[in-house]
Amino acid sequence: QVQLVESGGGLVQAGGSLRLSCAASGRTFSSYAMGWFRQAPGKEREFVGTINYSGQVTNYADSVKGRFTISRDNAKNTVYLQMNSLKPEDTAVYYCAARVSQRTSWVKYDYGYWGQGTQVTVSS
Repeated sequence: QVQLVESGGGLVQAGGSLRLSCAASGRTFSSYAMGWFRQAPGKEREFVGTINYSGQVTNYADSVKGRFTISRDNAKNTVYLQMNSLKPEDTAVYYCAARVSQRTSWVKYDYGYWGQGTQVTVSS
């Protein structure tokens, strides 16, 4: 079992930055790929980015590429999402997810564990 707890969300003006954290329980964190997803009101949960077990491979949605960066610290069982140049359309609940695989995936159904989400609101 893996439990995930996100933090770091909040209200920020357009052009600003936020860093989300996702703390994981369990001793197997370092063998799992991790992902970040988001869900805006009335919309489906969508892929934001993913990182492999070692942190050496990352992939991003086109909408955030060049603005968002995923990293992880396996010693701290934590994955991060650094968000820069935020836009109002980035407003959503952000979720981290763990995949029982070392490989990245952009498919939400490939992830078996989810956090409760953290709200990010970007004002114009």
